[in-house]
Amino acid sequence: YFIFAGTIHIYTICRHLMVMGQSAKVLEYLLWASICMESSIPLLSVHYLTWRATLYTAVSQCYFDCQAGIHGEIFARRGLIKIDELKQLEDISSSLENTETEKIFREAALKMSVMIFKRAVYESRRKSYSFRRGSRVNPRKAATLSWPRTTTERLLVEMFDGAAAQFLAILEVLSDSSRNLLSPHPPVPDEIEIRDVTSELFSAGLEILSGKLALNFKGFCYPVRENIFVITAGEKEVSGDAAVKFVKLAFSYEEWDVFYSALKFVNNFLQAQDDPMWKKAEIELELLTLMQPVVFPGKFEHSFSISGDNSKEASTPQGSEKTQTIRKESLNPGDPFRDLTILAKTVFSCVSTSEQNVHPDKKILVDVVMCLWQKCKTELQQIQMSGSDCLEYLRKHQAYQWVHILWIMNEIIEKSNIADTNVMFAEITLCLAAILENVADS
Repeated sequence: YFIFAGTIHIYTICRHLMVMGQSAKVLEYLLWASICMESSIPLLSVHYLTWRATLYTAVSQCYFDCQAGIHGEIFARRGLIKIDELKQLEDISSSLENTETEKIFREAALKMSVMIFKRAVYESRRKSYSFRRGSRVNPRKAATLSWPRTTTERLLVEMFDGAAAQFLAILEVLSDSSRNLLSPHPPVPDEIEIRDVTSELFSAGLEILSGKLALNFKGFCYPVRENIFVITAGEKEVSGDAAVKFVKLAFSYEEWDVFYSALKFVNNFLQAQDDPMWKKAEIELELLTLMQPVVFPGKFEHSFSISGDNSKEASTPQGSEKTQTIRKESLNPGDPFRDLTILAKTVFSCVSTSEQNVHPDKKILVDVVMCLWQKCKTELQQIQMSGSDCLEYLRKHQAYQWVHILWIMNEIIEKSNIADTNVMFAEITLCLAAILENVADS
C-alpha cells in the first residue's frame, strides 16, 4: 500500500511539473515509480494495471517532451509486453471471461499503442523509400475515396479498433508540449513526408469528426469524460473535450480548411448544450476565429457566430450584409482597428461576466492580450513618446482607438488575474499610465 500511495504522490507532483515544461527533471522519478510498481508482486495484479499503464504513459510522454521519441516508443513497447504477459497469466488462471477485466486490458493496451503510434506514424513514412510525392492523395480527391484513404489512415485502422481510439491517437500525435496556440512555434521539419503525415492526420480527424465512417462512428456523440484516456478500443463516440482540442490544434497548425470544417460540427454541438463547461469552450473557439484575421491578415474568409451577446459584430450570422461588411473591412489595410477592436471588446466582455466557470482559459487570454499588444505596440509607443503634445498627436493621427484598445487590454489583465503570468503585462500597464500622464499634461 505504501508503495502504491508513494507512486500516486510522485505522479501528481511530476504531472504538474510536466505541464510546466519540466519533463526532463521528472523523468527519472516517474521511471522509479514504474519500477517500484513492478517490484511488488501484489501491485502486478490486474487491479493495479490501469495505474501502472498510466505511469508507463507518463514516462513515454516525458521522453517525447525531451525530443527522445525513440526511447518513448521503446518504453511503450516494453509496457505493452508487460501488459501482454499479465494477460497471458490471467487467461491461464481464469477460464471465465470477465468483461471488466477485458476492459482494463484494452484501456492499458490502448495507452501503450498511442505512445507507439506517436513515433511510428512518422518513422514508417521516413523509412518507406518506395513512397513518392506522386502517390500522395489530393485532398479534394480524398473526399471521394473510401476509408482508409491514405497511408496514415491505414496505419490507424491497423493499430486501433474504433473511431474513438483512432481520434485519440490523432490528438496525441499532433499535441506538442512545446507548441503554443499562437506563433512562435518550434521549427517545422523540412521533410515533406512529415508535413504530409500532419496533413493526413488532420484529414483523418475531420473524417471521424464529421461522422462519415458508417462502420466506426455513428452520429456526433459527446459523453463527458474527465480523462481522454478513458476512451477504450472499439468505442464509437468522440468526447466533447477531444473535439474542442482538435479544433484548437487545427488553429495552431494553421490548417484553416480543417479548422473551419471541424468548427462547424463542434459549434453545432456546443450551442445545444446548457452546461457552463461547454459555454466556456464555445467562447474560446469564438476567440480563435476572431484572432485569425488579426494574426493572419488577408486570410480571413469565414465568419463564426455563437449564442449570446459577447460581441455584436462577432455574433452576426454568416452571409448577412453586416458580416460581409466586416469581412471586407477586415481585408482593408486602410482600417487596422476593426479586427483588433472586435477581438479586444469580445475578450473584455467574456472576462467581465460574473460567471467565473465560463471565463476562457488563462493561456488563451494571455495569447490574446500578447497578440493585441504586439499589433498595437508600435503605435502606442509613438503616442507615448509624443509627450506634452499627446492630445495634438491623437487628433492629428486619429489615434484614439489605439489608446482605447490599450485600456481594454489593461482591464482584461486586471479582471482575469493574469498579471503575474508574463512580465510584458507590466509594460502594458506602464504604457497606459504614461499616455494618461501625457494627456493630463497636454
